[in-house]
Amino acid sequence: MRVSAWIVSRRAVAAVVLAATLLTGASAGASSARGGRHHFPVNVVTPGSDYLALGDSVSFGYRESTTVPAPDYSSAANFVGFPEFVASALGLHLANAACPGETSSSFLNASALSNGCENHPSATGTLQPGGYRTLYPLHVSYAGSQMAFALAYLRTHPRTTLVTLMIGANDGFICQETTADQCVSASELAPVLSTVTANVHTIVRALRVTAHYTGQIVLVNYYATSYANPLDSVASTYLNKALDAGGAGFSVEIADGYGAFEQAAQYSAGDSCAAGLLTRLFSGTTFTGCGVHPSVAGQALLAQTVEAVVKK
Repeated sequence: MRVSAWIVSRRAVAAVVLAATLLTGASAGASSARGGRHHFPVNVVTPGSDYLALGDSVSFGYRESTTVPAPDYSSAANFVGFPEFVASALGLHLANAACPGETSSSFLNASALSNGCENHPSATGTLQPGGYRTLYPLHVSYAGSQMAFALAYLRTHPRTTLVTLMIGANDGFICQETTADQCVSASELAPVLSTVTANVHTIVRALRVTAHYTGQIVLVNYYATSYANPLDSVASTYLNKALDAGGAGFSVEIADGYGAFEQAAQYSAGDSCAAGLLTRLFSGTTFTGCGVHPSVAGQALLAQTVEAVVKK
C-alpha cells in the first residue's frame, strides 16, 4: 500500500476535486436509495474484550525491505501497526486481519484485483497471481476474503467491542499504475472513489446487519506524505471522504489520521518524512528517503486518533 503519489499539476488537482464533486452527488443518491441513515446502539469498549482490526498494509504494520533493521517477512510478529498500540493502550485482545495490498474490492472477494495481497495488477490492469499472503504469513491465518474472516470472527467472538477499518488507498494506486496519465482525469478518479464508498458501505453493513455487531466501528483516515504538495493533500482528503461516506448511517466513528499527521508535520514544512512519521529507507548505510508507510512514531500517532474517538 502506498499513499498519494499522483503527479502534481493544476490539471491533476482540478481532476481530483471534480471527481470528488461527482462522488458527493453519487453518494447522496446512493444513500437515499439505500434508505438513508440507521441508528445502531453501540456498546462501550471495555478492557479484556476483543478487538478486530481490518485493512491494508498500514493496519498490518508493513515496512519496506530497505528499512533498518531489515524486516523479517517470515514472521508477522516483526510488524507492528497502530492496532497493536490501540490494543495495548485499551487492554484489548487483538486479531489483526489486515493484508498488505488489500483493495476495497479484494477485501470482499479474494479473487478480485488487489495491489499485492492475494494478487497484483499487470501494466494493463489484468490480474496476475501471487501476493503477500501467498508468500508470507499475516497476523492471523485465514482462507478466503478478509470480509469472510471478519464475519466468522464476530460470530465466534461475541465479546468484540471494537473494529477498526482502513481501506481504499490501493484502489487508487491500481488506477495510478495502470493508466497512462497516472489516474489524474476525473473520468478515471470518480469511479475509483465511488467504488471505495460502495465497497465500504457493503463492508460496514455486513458487520452491522449480517454479523449483528453492536460494538464500535472506527474508520481510520489516511494521512498525506506531504501536506505542502497540493495534489498529495487533496487526493488523501477525497479518498478519506470516499471512505467516510461508505460508513454513513451505520454509527461509525472517524479517526482523523489525516489531521493528526498534518498537525505533527506543521513544524517540518508539512513534510511527513521530515517530521519522522514515515519509514526511513537506506541503501547500505546511506539514507535514501522515506517510504510511504508509517514509522513507529507514525503508527503510534494513528493509534492516538483511534483512542481519541473510542467510547469507554
